Amino acid sequence: MYNVNWGKTRLCARLIICTLQETTMKDSMANNSTASISQARKAVEQLKMEACMDRIKVSKAAADLMAYCDAHIREDPLIVPVPASENPFREKKFFCTIL
Repeated sequence: MYNVNWGKTRLCARLIICTLQETTMKDSMANNSTASISQARKAVEQLKMEACMDRIKVSKAAADLMAYCDAHIREDPLIVPVPASENPFREKKFFCTIL
């Protein structure tokens, strides 16, 4: 096994290596190995990006989202309606006059 010293991302590094090894074994069995290698490289790049992301708990993310919504509530046109004079989608009033 490879010794990857990435600290907290050691498990993700092992996952990347295992994925690459599995893909390499599949490539040796498959005829179109070029496409499989390209696909494996894309998967490895995606896993590397995900391994570097900082994780936060869902409860903290939800609290941050609620705080953001509360801070920007005045700018939300679904909560505070747009004035009729500024609304480009207001209904046009047609007046009929009978002569």
